[in-house]
Parts: sequence; C-alpha cells; structure tokens
Amino acid sequence: MKVLITGGAGYVGTSLIPQLLEKNFKVHVFDNLMFGGDAIFPFFRNPNFSFTKGDIRDFNALKKVAADADIVIHLAAIVGYPACRKDPDLAESVNVTGTKNVISVTSNNQLLIYGSTGSNYGSIDEICTEETPLNPLSLYGQTKTLAEKMLLEERNTIAWRFATAFGVSPRLRLDLLVNDFTYKAVKEGYLVVYEKHFMRTFIHVHDMGRAFLFGIENQDKMVNNVYNVGSEKMNYSKEAICELIKKQTNVYVHYADVGEDADKRDYVVSYDKIKKLGFDTTITVEDGIKELAKVCSAVDFKSPYSNI
Repeated sequence: MKVLITGGAGYVGTSLIPQLLEKNFKVHVFDNLMFGGDAIFPFFRNPNFSFTKGDIRDFNALKKVAADADIVIHLAAIVGYPACRKDPDLAESVNVTGTKNVISVTSNNQLLIYGSTGSNYGSIDEICTEETPLNPLSLYGQTKTLAEKMLLEERNTIAWRFATAFGVSPRLRLDLLVNDFTYKAVKEGYLVVYEKHFMRTFIHVHDMGRAFLFGIENQDKMVNNVYNVGSEKMNYSKEAICELIKKQTNVYVHYADVGEDADKRDYVVSYDKIKKLGFDTTITVEDGIKELAKVCSAVDFKSPYSNI
C-alpha cells in the first residue's frame, strides 16, 4: 500500500515516516524542502521510501505523485500564526489553494488524512468537543479551518485537530511552546512568560505519527469525520508547563503581563471521541521535557529551528 505525504520532510512528517516504513508501507514524500532536507537523508536507504521535490501549489507536479497513492496524508502547510502573519499571501496560497489542488488531483477511491489543528476553536470558555462551533482568530486558524472544511466536503477524509505538538523529531522545531521554553531554559536559564493561566493541551510528535497509523488501520469507522487528537491527561496551563520545566532545569521563571497569543488558545479539550475507538497518547509532557533538555544540552544549535 502506497502512502503519499505532502510536506513530509517537516516536523511531523519526519516522525511519521519511520513509523510507516516499519509497517512496510511504501512512502512517497512530496515537499519543497523550505526548511532543508537533512532530516530525510536516512530514509533513502529504505527501498520503500521515495521522494519528489515539489510544491503543492504546482498542480501538475502534485498530480503526478498523487495518481498511484492509496492514501494521501496532507501535512504541507505554513504552520503557526507567526509564520502566517509574516507572509499572509504565502499562507493563503499554500494552506488554501494548495489544499484545493490536493482535492483536485485525488479521488474518493483514495483515503485522505489531514493534519488540522486545535487553533480552529479560537477562544472558547467551554470544553471543546468536535461539535464545538469553530471560531478561528488568526490567519493560521482561518486557513486551516477552511482547508479542513473543503476536504471533509469533497473527499473521503479523516481530519485530526491536534493538540499543541512537542518533543524531539528528526526535523526539530523550537518555536513550539514546550520546545521553545525548554530550549530557553537550558540555553538562557530564564523564561519570561505571559498569559500564564491560559490552558492548552499537548501531544508528543511521535504520538501524532501514531494517530495517522491508527486512522489508516481504522479508516472504515473513522472516515468522513473529524477528531480531536490528544489526551485529557495533558491539559496544562502555561504556568504548569513552566513548573515541569523548572523541575528538570532549575530555570528562573518571570511571569509578565506583556504579549499575547493571537490564536487565543485558552481552552480544555475533550478527546472522548477518538479515545472510545481505542487511541490514546503514550508519551507524557514530563518525558518530552526530559528528552528535549538532553538534546538542548548536548547540541550547540547554530540557530534555533523555527517555522518563522
């Protein structure tokens, strides 16, 4: 069975690829290598791995690689509100127009699994379920919400509204909250944190990869549905995250009334829908902080890995 991953050389894709190869899937990655390609080098040794350098806004190139795929995992996107704010036109063309291309070059004989986001919810006072009305506030949330809607309307799609990612991946990101805070704690010894009471749910990037495998294995009962993906066990305030990092690094934390999250991600999420089907996370925030602290201590990064 052949799996096409758009944006597969990124943070989530490079954690997912080895999991798919281990299950003997044929994996083809389609990526423009905006952030480089070093992270996928080891996969070329596997005969079930192949790669095409290309952009999902290039309709003809995308059509060629999508034709023989049984499953399309759509990850290609400009991710995060800072990256989208930096170049709004690029965000619109990749996240929306690129998704329209994915729809156009595929058919309902193929399964699509979409990496969506909890940022679609915006600012919510209640516990978020999949039925909670979406209210995206940033351009990132708005483009991802529109892409999710189009896919669910046009193709046999499973959409994952992921919790906030963290953890070590071959293509590391240090602009994610837990990763960023841990990096600064190790390298600088102090943190300045705003909106300390804001609640967020987290998921390790390895568990994000597991979710795609779970969707493939359970597609008959999951297709044409959206799922929150994470765990109630990892609903934390930003202050609680800082305290966990402090235990590992002895970082000094200063809570300040400056700065704000454009996505207004301050909510508690229910994961009952996917949990009832048998999926749960396996890696805790504490374990993720430990691995991040080890990596940040061991490696002298020339520049922080970021999507911005």
